[in-house]
Amino acid sequence: MAATRPPQGATGRTGGAGGSSRGGGAGPVRGAARAVGRALHFPVTGAARGIRKATHAHGAGESGLGKLIELHAVNGAGDVMITVALASTVFFSVPTDEARGRVALYLAITMAPFTVLAPVIGPLLDKLPHGRRAAMAGTMLARALLALIISGAVAGGSLELYPAALGVLVASKAYGVVRSAVVPRLLPPRFSLVKANSRVTLGGLLATGVAAPIGAGLQSIGSPWPLYGAFVIYVAGAFLSFSLPAKVDSAKDEDIALLAADERHLHGPHRKKEELKRPGLRTVGPAVTNALGANAALRCLSGFLIFFLAFLLREHPLTGESAAVSMGIVGVAAGAGNALGTAVGSWLRYRAPEIIIVTVVAVVLGAAVVAAVFFGAFLVACLAAVAGFAQALAKLCLDALIQRDVPELVRTSAFARSETLLQMAWVFGGAVGIVMPLNGTLGLAVGGAFVAVGWLTTVRGLLSSARHGGRARPRVA
Repeated sequence: MAATRPPQGATGRTGGAGGSSRGGGAGPVRGAARAVGRALHFPVTGAARGIRKATHAHGAGESGLGKLIELHAVNGAGDVMITVALASTVFFSVPTDEARGRVALYLAITMAPFTVLAPVIGPLLDKLPHGRRAAMAGTMLARALLALIISGAVAGGSLELYPAALGVLVASKAYGVVRSAVVPRLLPPRFSLVKANSRVTLGGLLATGVAAPIGAGLQSIGSPWPLYGAFVIYVAGAFLSFSLPAKVDSAKDEDIALLAADERHLHGPHRKKEELKRPGLRTVGPAVTNALGANAALRCLSGFLIFFLAFLLREHPLTGESAAVSMGIVGVAAGAGNALGTAVGSWLRYRAPEIIIVTVVAVVLGAAVVAAVFFGAFLVACLAAVAGFAQALAKLCLDALIQRDVPELVRTSAFARSETLLQMAWVFGGAVGIVMPLNGTLGLAVGGAFVAVGWLTTVRGLLSSARHGGRARPRVA
């Protein structure tokens, strides 16, 4: 026994050494493989964890707002994919004169019907307060299907492109209206509505900035590929819509708001007394209607600049740059201004939102006048940045006024209807931009006129509301 122990021990040690040697050979290989796998996997998982941490911070995860931020990012990514595909097909693929005709046809077939449909979207969605998640998923699935239809139309040159583009536009705006109505339901504790909206908007802007170059890369492979990408994104968005909390579908104690300042404007001077007691209708107050008018002027300018500058810069690009680069510079300036306005808006204390609106609209008016008089590449980019900044900040101030002056039971309805009106203003501005002659000074003067009308017609009412400090509440009709 004593003689046999050492060999066994030796054999054990040898086997152990041999096993250790074999394991030691395989161990580094496995470790290296795991390290490579982690290195390849980290950009995805690390980015996903970082995004989730940012969107769910400060109670947004518990309230469900983080899910809405992610959904809005998906929405923005899908929309920019379709925008890239349509811009390349309708605008860049043909000479300038033909492009104007194509875009005019696009506006006539898509935007004109949209001006008729837009006023209906808000009231229809008011009647479906219990199905907001389904409505958002429906807008995603509709756009996914329409993206496939557009991809076939692009490949075959079919006129199906235009009605399908109209459907995408209507579905996108319907999503925007529902999203505005959902945000108040998902506010975390000690979160203002303005801060929540700014977070949602920033999420969409960041996703748009990431998806735009991806869409351009897919476009270089083939014109239908951005639309295939949009299809995948929208389908994912449809599933993500149902991940929102169930309270999104709750309409308890909600009512319908009308965008009128007082009972006289709501009913007219000749209505009978019993009609004035019609229940369920609430006016939103003069501060909100004046702020809405100023925001509509900025949206009108935004739509105008998008279409007018698209043609102007294609025919007369910025000094030393191509048409595509020129439009890219202006687009980046506008996007940066919009993102900065959203960020600044989330930091400000909204003690007098009316003053901020009056100020930023006046700044845009001044920038438009200067750009029109001293027309040049730098000033055009500056105007785009200032307009983007003012539009974002003024919209956040409008949100603050709705939060302050509109009773909670009709607040979601007020958001839905105000968003519809702002979209109509954008459509009107775009329609004017497409028919304008390609004269930079004249065009920017017309854009400045839009802002001047909005500023002059609302400044007095906004300043009066600021002096009263929002003490006057909307009356019940």
